[in-house]
Amino acid sequence: MKWAIRIFFRTLRFVLIPFVLLWEIVTTPKGIVRPLEVQQGIDAQTRGMALYQFKTCPFCIKVRREIRRLSLNIELRDAQHDAQHRDALLQGGGSLQVPCLRITDEQGNSQWMYESGEINAYLHKRFAQAQ
Repeated sequence: MKWAIRIFFRTLRFVLIPFVLLWEIVTTPKGIVRPLEVQQGIDAQTRGMALYQFKTCPFCIKVRREIRRLSLNIELRDAQHDAQHRDALLQGGGSLQVPCLRITDEQGNSQWMYESGEINAYLHKRFAQAQ
């Protein structure tokens, strides 16, 4: 019985993944258009940021949408299929939970931020008014 449930959910996931990814593409918001100098300043601020994520995680999709809406150049790291990123997330953040935003300051100190709502609020507060 256990194997039947496992096969059912794997099949369901296999069928739904393309629709989830298509829905993300179709509903992707347009990014904020800023003057070149302002955008370059924001790009410099985001160089020390990386989002550890899974491609089909709905909470990760929520954060990626906010990143695109705010026109941020944040590196996306696949913690699901890349063992190096998965290990870095576990060692640095202490948990394999995604999404996780790693924020590294100029001194090299890292802050690991979990929870999609918290990440989106942080990004919105820091970058939405920079126009």
